[in-house]
Formats: sequence, structure tokens, C-alpha cells
Amino acid sequence: MKRILWCVLCIAAVMLGACIAGCTGSEAAPADGQATVEERPLYIVGVDGEYPPYTYIDKEGKFHGLDVDSIRWIAEKKGFDVEIQAIAWDGIIPALNAGKIDMVYSGMTITDERKEKVSFSIPYMIINQSFAVHDESEVTLDDIMAGNAVIGAQRGTTGAFWVEENLVETGLMPEENLKLYDNFPLVVTDLGNKRIDASIYDRPPHMKAIEGKPLHIIGEIYTGEEYGVAIRKEDTALLATINDGLTMLMNDPYWDELLVQYEMN
Repeated sequence: MKRILWCVLCIAAVMLGACIAGCTGSEAAPADGQATVEERPLYIVGVDGEYPPYTYIDKEGKFHGLDVDSIRWIAEKKGFDVEIQAIAWDGIIPALNAGKIDMVYSGMTITDERKEKVSFSIPYMIINQSFAVHDESEVTLDDIMAGNAVIGAQRGTTGAFWVEENLVETGLMPEENLKLYDNFPLVVTDLGNKRIDASIYDRPPHMKAIEGKPLHIIGEIYTGEEYGVAIRKEDTALLATINDGLTMLMNDPYWDELLVQYEMN
């Protein structure tokens, strides 16, 4: 009997204590004194890993380039983290829309065709296309424009699109004279080995790609292409964040430092 009474008293005491604690409205403190900290968003940034001076990977596997440094600066100023990830260029927009990455920040030209699939930030760079040939070649820019050359281009680039629209589709050049490659270093290799007559690419990375090789730029065609950051259409908040970050960057002295560092001025 005494044992039963004792148990009843113990249970009542526990219930009373719980009731009093509940009435105070206080919450248990985090274990080990840990404070609740709001986590910074993490965005996966898709890039072309072989696109200097915008985005490239060094021998140690680290990412560098104008666009890499830019997004890291913006991330720091806007309060989020980034993870850079190399993606095959012709599959980078599908990867974005599939949710594998959150943005493409890698010298992507804003085009009407791409705008049907993704949203673009404000432009941050304007460039033109250029042609390069071997130092021993007699091919001229006039030959290229007349369709009398075999041209190499990276698949999915605006250079490849330009050749298709202005030379192949107009009947100036046979379709088989446009050779498409998975990346631009392969184009440069074939040009150096004289397997193709010319290469086409955005001028700044083109110059970087042929540097130190028996190749040279023979001409530039004005395309006035604008680079922008590609983002999924539904990610309007992220788009606004990137636009604000780009505006801040291009009005900061650091932007001029980057242009000098990557020889873009």
C-alpha cells in the first residue's frame, strides 16, 4: 500500500513540474550552448571548364577565371555560398533546367533561342567572334567568308551557330566543311595539325587558346554578343539577386582589377 502511494506521489510531482515548465513558455536551450544560426544558401554554378579567361581548371583541379572570381565576389557580398561545377557546354542548359545546377556563369551569350529556355541576367560583357588560322596557312578572311575553308568550332557555341546561319544555310559552304568538337582545345589541336583550315571562337578566349602556338587571329566579325548569367525561368528571386550583385560588381573598383588581371581591358 505504501509502495503504491509513493508511486502515485512521484507521478503527480513529475506532472506538476512539467505543467509549471510549460506555463513559463520557455524553450530548452540548444545542447552544448549551440546557437541557432541561419544557413547561407548554396548555389551550384555550372561552367565550361576549358574557357579561359572566363572559366578554367588549373593542374590542381581548382577553378579560376574572370567569371569564377566574379561570382565568388558577388556571393560574398550577397550572403550566399557557391560551388563551381564543370559541365559539357552542349548539355549545360539542360543541366540547369533539370535542377543539376542553379546558374550558368561562364561567358554565355544571350540569344533569342536560349531565352526561350532560360532567363538571363543583365549583360556584363560584349564580345565579337574571330577566326584563327595556322601560321603557314594561305587561307584569308575573304576565303572563309566565301565558304572556301574547313572551319572548326565547339559544339553549341555562338561561333558554330554563326557559321551554320551565315555560311551553311546560305549555301556558301557545304555542311560537311563545318567540323564540330566537344571542346575548344580539340579544335585548336586539329588546327595546329592542319586538319582544318580555320577556327571560330569568342575573341578573348580564342586568343588565350592559341597563345604560344603556331596559330594567329586573321580577322574578327562584329556580332556584338552580350554575355549574361543564365538562370531557370522560375527562379526570379535568384535572378534579382544576381542582377543586383552584377550591378554592385561593375560599379566597384574590383571589376576594373579583374579586367586588368585577365587582360580584358
